[in-house]
Amino acid sequence: MNKNNDSNFDVNLEYYKIFYHVAKSGGITAASKSLSLSQPAVSQQISALEKQLGVSLFKRNGRGIALTSEGSLLYEYVKRGYEEIIQGEKRLSQLLHLEAGEVRVGASDMTLRFFLLPYLEKFHQLYPGIKVTVTNGPTPETLRYLEDDRIDFGVVSSPFPDFINKEDICYTDVREIQDCFVAGRSFIQYKNHMIDLSELGNLPLITLEGNTSSGRYVTEFLEQNDITIHPEFELATSDMIVQFAERSLGVGMVVRDFAKEDLDNGKLFELRLKQRIPPRYIRLVTSNKRQQSLASAKLLELIKS
Repeated sequence: MNKNNDSNFDVNLEYYKIFYHVAKSGGITAASKSLSLSQPAVSQQISALEKQLGVSLFKRNGRGIALTSEGSLLYEYVKRGYEEIIQGEKRLSQLLHLEAGEVRVGASDMTLRFFLLPYLEKFHQLYPGIKVTVTNGPTPETLRYLEDDRIDFGVVSSPFPDFINKEDICYTDVREIQDCFVAGRSFIQYKNHMIDLSELGNLPLITLEGNTSSGRYVTEFLEQNDITIHPEFELATSDMIVQFAERSLGVGMVVRDFAKEDLDNGKLFELRLKQRIPPRYIRLVTSNKRQQSLASAKLLELIKS
């Protein structure tokens, strides 16, 4: 197609819009009302389209006008295209007004349960038409999901694993968290007693299995103080650690939030360490490589505010 034909095609888009309305409504008068145009203007543009295509698109009958066979053929294609455009505009309007869309969030059990969940509840109340998908996984896995564009943002715990390129991400610390050691009745002799870190090596410890930020952080802190631990149990979740500690199967290594209820009701107590474990943080993490959608930006705004 040459440049002149391309230019003609651009002009014809308005003709096709008018053609669609005339064909759908079955008359010039009805089409002129829906388009807010005069009847002569509608007639002129239909004539111009017929002239350009070299074919009659309408014929008169007793009730007004009807499509010719050629007009019916063209209408089937124009109808699909024009209605797809209308549907696209409607969908775009929904996205712009936050009536539709999707947000993909990555979070660990801890960050979801003790930080993110109330914000998701409020966001759903404000924007019920937006779908929120939460991918659950530990911090290293969540950060890989962000790198692979499988989530829009992550809610993770510090510190970052070594494989993360910090230039590619932006993060905001939103809440402090504290790692601790908790125990049940069989270890009552340690309650209200200041414990040196070296004593932990002689206790039956219960820790998280696998590559988690929580387990790695405390283990590295102990190693920096020349303490090597040999866990009695390595479990999949912090909730399981709390349950094992309740039954005095060992001393649990957890983030304090997981054990708060049992600490408050006296089922567990926290070991008092002479050398305090430095606090960590829950972080909102986004990628510098990609722009947030309107929906995900609104959820981030809600969380940060």
